[in-house]
Amino acid sequence: MQRSEFVDRLDAKLDTDAYADLDASPNGLQVGGDAGEVETVAFAVDAVEATAEAAVDLGADALVTHHGMIWGGLDRVTGREYDRIEPLVANDVALYVSHLPLDGQQELGNAAGVADVLGLVGREPFGEIGPEHVGQRGVAPDGYTADELAATLEAELDHGGEGVQALAFGPDEIESVGIVTGSGSDWLREAEELGLDALVTGEGKGKAYHEAREAGVSVFLAGHYATETFGVRALQSLADDWGLETRYIDHPTGL
Repeated sequence: MQRSEFVDRLDAKLDTDAYADLDASPNGLQVGGDAGEVETVAFAVDAVEATAEAAVDLGADALVTHHGMIWGGLDRVTGREYDRIEPLVANDVALYVSHLPLDGQQELGNAAGVADVLGLVGREPFGEIGPEHVGQRGVAPDGYTADELAATLEAELDHGGEGVQALAFGPDEIESVGIVTGSGSDWLREAEELGLDALVTGEGKGKAYHEAREAGVSVFLAGHYATETFGVRALQSLADDWGLETRYIDHPTGL
């Protein structure tokens, strides 16, 4: 497949342009040119030196990640930035990044993957950011206790042995759940306004404890990395369907 076609297909599936003015990360093709072919694609959560080098070692023509190498502009390519980008440029490995678009994609996105784990039904977009969304909400048909929901996340997510922290301030039976993966505790107020029983995210800020307690909403912190493996794995399956060879680079952080 031509690299330009690969990029265009991903952009269309992820509605990349819709997030152009909303994201600190430039989404889409972040390193590399349009020319060339793609036969083998590596997928990882983070675009860092370790995953760039692993992609090269795997003979990949492209690396697709959720977290890219550029945030809010790039002043110069030296030091750590150079060490991350150099393996890709030297070996003509393109870097494709999907940050907020992959959070908000309602079928393939990170929140959709967590919703699958929890068996949620009646799903709708959640986590407003401008006119778009970066999460998903739904209903657990049989309900969960806080311990049951935390145990389900612990059993199914790659949390590096760190476990799942539960701020169990919501009702005893949890039915309605909002999900914003990664660092999503800022959407606790939206969960409260919608009358949700719980918010599932990766990591929380210090204020999340008191905000959850005052809102009467349970918050589950299941790990930033652990909640954000779903999207890139779904894109890997999509690339498999396109006839490309794919590899997944697992590099958990425990955070």
